Amino acid sequence: MDHVVRFVGPNGALELFGVKLVGINAENGKKLLFTVVLIAVVLLVGRLLRRVVRGATGRDHRAGFWFRQGVNVFSTLVIVVGATSIWFDDPTRLATALGLFTAGLAFALQRVVTAMAGYVLILRGTTFNVGDRIVMGGVRGDVVALGFLQTTIMEMGQPPSVQSADPAMWVRSRQYTGRVVTVSNAKVFDEPVFNYTREFPYIWEEMSVPVAYRDDRAAVERLLLDAAGRHTLKIAELSEDDLRRLEERYGTRRSDLNPRVYWRMTDSWLELTVRFIARDHGVRDLKDAMTRDVLAGLDALGIGIASATFEIVGLPPVRVRRTAAAPAAGQLAGGGAVAANARAGDEYPSGKE
Repeated sequence: MDHVVRFVGPNGALELFGVKLVGINAENGKKLLFTVVLIAVVLLVGRLLRRVVRGATGRDHRAGFWFRQGVNVFSTLVIVVGATSIWFDDPTRLATALGLFTAGLAFALQRVVTAMAGYVLILRGTTFNVGDRIVMGGVRGDVVALGFLQTTIMEMGQPPSVQSADPAMWVRSRQYTGRVVTVSNAKVFDEPVFNYTREFPYIWEEMSVPVAYRDDRAAVERLLLDAAGRHTLKIAELSEDDLRRLEERYGTRRSDLNPRVYWRMTDSWLELTVRFIARDHGVRDLKDAMTRDVLAGLDALGIGIASATFEIVGLPPVRVRRTAAAPAAGQLAGGGAVAANARAGDEYPSGKE
């Protein structure tokens, strides 16, 4: 066995079947063992800390998110610093290795480095947090997880105007499609990130109803205001802090936060649009309830929804004129009575012979 595997030389290099393996010696074996133990201990401690944080934060998803990110960053730093201290005891070798490593990253892993830089940017907290409803990289949904390289989003549906987008979408409103999408963190540098709920859990919403010009538009306006008042968020339900943030974010006054109906004239009908404040979640249920009330109210008023249709109320009278065919020469010679009795120019009403 000594002739098959043995350590030779002052550095204890490993020799296998008489072949000396470069870089594999007793010292490197010890460093590898220490590195594995370090990584295992850090990962175990990190897992225990995440469990403790999960139990301490409960349903506070934002606090749990930031604690988990802190644990991940701290664990990564400990592993990197510890492994560097174990393997590079010579500062000169460390500088050389860092130079080669950064040069390789800059050349071959540009997108990876950009994604990690995007992660650092997201950690500043000004882009989005877990649970926020965002549009990132063309994907709209709620943020469920954040990693060093990717953001995980629970996808939502798209409006009918972009149903043909790639990939295809079958849900027509802000409800989950069931697909979980991962988006590179590098997208924060390439495209704008739309955040629905970063600072304020309320959004502006609108619902439009087209009515004919001959209908009672004032009654329709009252109907829309009543439906919005019953189902949408009431200003009295907002806390003082929410009202203050709403005024600062949108530059509005509190008197302007109540539901309001706007009129717009078109070539075919009058469009009445009610504008109101809604919570960031449950908008489809809200508009469904409002739509049912509005339709019931329109039926009670005897008012229909205007549409671009044509009604045919009648046809003008149609007359058909039939002229007798000219007889042949033989018929004229021997059958003058027939020719004499032929009536040219008889008129018949439409639909009769």
